[in-house]
Amino acid sequence: MDALLLSRIQFGFVISFHILFPAFTIGLAHWLAFVEWRWLRTRDDVWRDMYFFWMKIFAVSFGMGVVSGIVMSFQFGTNWALLSERAGNVLGPLLNYEVLTAFFLEASFLGVMLFGWRRVSDRVHFLATCMVALGTLISTFWIISANSWMQTPQGHIINALGEFEVADWWQVVFNPSFPYRLAHMVLAAFITTCFVIGGVSAWYLHRGVHVESARRMLRHAVVFAAISVPAQIVVGDLSGLMLREQQPMKLAAIEAHWHDEPAGQGMPFTLVGWPDAQGERTLGAVQIPRAGSLILTHSWDGTITPLTAVPAEDRPPVWPVFWSFRVMLAIGFAMLALVLASLWQWRRGSLYTSHGVLWGWRWLSPSGFIALLTGWYVAEIGRQPWVVHGLMRTADAVSPNLAGGEVLASLLIYAAAYAVIFGAGIWYLRRMLEKGPVPQPPKEPGEDGKTPMRPLAYPDETTGGARSPERRT
Repeated sequence: MDALLLSRIQFGFVISFHILFPAFTIGLAHWLAFVEWRWLRTRDDVWRDMYFFWMKIFAVSFGMGVVSGIVMSFQFGTNWALLSERAGNVLGPLLNYEVLTAFFLEASFLGVMLFGWRRVSDRVHFLATCMVALGTLISTFWIISANSWMQTPQGHIINALGEFEVADWWQVVFNPSFPYRLAHMVLAAFITTCFVIGGVSAWYLHRGVHVESARRMLRHAVVFAAISVPAQIVVGDLSGLMLREQQPMKLAAIEAHWHDEPAGQGMPFTLVGWPDAQGERTLGAVQIPRAGSLILTHSWDGTITPLTAVPAEDRPPVWPVFWSFRVMLAIGFAMLALVLASLWQWRRGSLYTSHGVLWGWRWLSPSGFIALLTGWYVAEIGRQPWVVHGLMRTADAVSPNLAGGEVLASLLIYAAAYAVIFGAGIWYLRRMLEKGPVPQPPKEPGEDGKTPMRPLAYPDETTGGARSPERRT
């Protein structure tokens, strides 16, 4: 029982749960802001009921994200003490900035958003919703900045003790991979939420319930997916060009590119195959000639650095990176095909009645979460064997004197606790989704902090009758 391997598995297990909920709430917070804005503009009760429905989904998801995030942060001290010791001068402030800006902003306005509907004016409540949405973006900014610095470290010096010290915060925060990874992550979060909303609306239309709400949700899901999915493909292409310069071994692992191609033949794109690390080849490879050159270098004969350019101990595990990327890519093009089919049916006037389109949205409703996880696996496994790329190995970051049995015990405890907590949370989310948008009672006069209250009657202590509030005062 190797403590290093078990620590990596434990961290991967915890973060796989954690990343799903913040990503979902990033998109959901902005959807709530949009829905409430539409209600303010139209005063249509359907928008109001949709807002309350998705707000409950947001509250449960946000809570589960906080719980899993707290557990994840503990591991920096328990399992990765040497990483905290050597890179804490850089990572510590970045994570603190996330708490001081984003988390405090979200926490300050979340209570108003969840419980202030009948206590503040409509505009103040809308402001609170927008601030929560902004907080999710700021949180993403700092977390992706910290992780991107570990991928492409810049703006630091290493002192005599081997510790990283900040020389230029601007270069640390805005390191070379940060803009691409931030855009990629935010779009992934929006797309994940978009397909959940579209899948839920398709489910309602199939059942013939909440029809008006479902039509509006599906229509807006199609519009947003038509914008965000192509944008994500463009950002993904730019990210690949960045990897060619900054992390060539990760890109080589993505393509299972073992050796240089003969001059003038270009580089093929491998659709499927089984990477053989010992034989330094890909078994059963199905390839498209020169497509790799066009995709990865935007030229006819371009190539990338092969895996054999570095010793075997400096290469990432190839098969999980290779296959995770292809799962993510396949989901992305499936999403694009569904969006195009939805636009076509919309133009024909049969978007809400096309069984093929509705089933497509239902089947792809969880696809954003799968693409999110596989993309994260590509980013993190593809960075190995480095925890700070090119400067600090993962093997040198694990806590000293850490016994494998201790890590295994904590991993099993995490697995059991997560099965109970998140199993119950997901079950409760499903129950709320089955119930759907429920009509909300209108505000009573005075509950919005704006409309004058109705006169109230108070019992008269002396006569037993009723008297006005003014007399009581």
